Amino acid sequence: MIIPSIDISGGRTVQLVEGETPALEAGDPVPILERFSLAGEVAVIDIDAARGEGSNEQVIADLCSRGEIRVGGGIRDVDAAIGWLDRGAARVIVGTAATPELLAQLPRDRVIVALDAREGTVLSHGWRRSTGRPLLERIEELRGWCGGFLVTFVEREGHLGGTDLELANQVIAAAGPVRVTVAGGVSTAEEVAELDRLGADAQVGMALYTGRLGLAEAITAPLRSDRPDGLWPTVVVDEHGVALGLVYSGHESLSRSIDERLGVYQSRSRGVWVKGETSGATQELIRVTVDCDRDALRFTVRQHGPGFCHTGDRSCWGEDRGLLRLERRLQEIAASPTPSSNTVKLLADARLLAAKLREEAAELADADTEDRVVEEAADLLYMIMVRLVSAGVGLDRVAAALDARERKVTRRPMVAKADR
Repeated sequence: MIIPSIDISGGRTVQLVEGETPALEAGDPVPILERFSLAGEVAVIDIDAARGEGSNEQVIADLCSRGEIRVGGGIRDVDAAIGWLDRGAARVIVGTAATPELLAQLPRDRVIVALDAREGTVLSHGWRRSTGRPLLERIEELRGWCGGFLVTFVEREGHLGGTDLELANQVIAAAGPVRVTVAGGVSTAEEVAELDRLGADAQVGMALYTGRLGLAEAITAPLRSDRPDGLWPTVVVDEHGVALGLVYSGHESLSRSIDERLGVYQSRSRGVWVKGETSGATQELIRVTVDCDRDALRFTVRQHGPGFCHTGDRSCWGEDRGLLRLERRLQEIAASPTPSSNTVKLLADARLLAAKLREEAAELADADTEDRVVEEAADLLYMIMVRLVSAGVGLDRVAAALDARERKVTRRPMVAKADR
């Protein structure tokens, strides 16, 4: 798969040839992350910190709150690594500071060891010094202590001349079950597909920034289809992962989807079509995911308007239930209030809503039977949902906050405030 890369120096997105010669500046990393996040995780590398010449800590901390990123560059101790994981980084990339002793103190599945090599020898200090250590030997030494390797072929970095697939295959074999990401020279969809076939991801920067490789082309590189028309089944889900429907995608529709960040699909009968173009039920594309067999796609979208289905229902399987259904009902009530509605009264009276929240929380805390727990929890969840709607906050943001907390390594002690 593709791992887009954002290298940052002086707060700006840059691309360097062999880690030294500036080739281009792409500007503010925020819009770049928003675009690259369509492909999933994005690697964000602090070039200044890697060289020991400064830091882009605040810029990268902001990016952590905006997408799933792998943070690397200048992470040389346990505290720095845990600090980034606590800030929401999906994974941290540790370079030449990686030792079994350091790695043993970190969550293995969230640590990638970066091995930058020139002609098969590992480099350090921002690619400026040779360690004298053979690349494959270093991989075998550390593969039991990390969840992944990022191997960069420095002599090919930024040249757009292709990567070293033969050496990549040796790296993958040496890493065994540990997933490898290859960087350095990857510039075609064919290389992305071949690395995927070998069992590795491709980290790409220069080719994406220069347009040599399109993002849609990179995402779909590993895909195959057994259909005569070459289309890919595409499951459309909302931001909560709830399935809305099944459609098909092709190269043209996927390119438009990614370029315009819309739900654009393709079929033999209709050709390329834009969801909601006539009905107003448009979709904002959030992410494109390729399935494990590389023959189907999942589009994560933010659905607007009446719903996904042509009947007007939320999905092609009818309306959903539970909290998501309640959220939409409350949003509709807030948009078109009826004076006699209790929900409207709560939305209009912050003091009443606060009192009801405290009341229902206390009743849930005191519930002493299974049925009472269910009923009191339902009451409290209703009040919570009203509070979210009153603040203009979607349930998806709450879910994202919970996901971010799960990523934290450092935990506060569980002590009641009154007992502190």
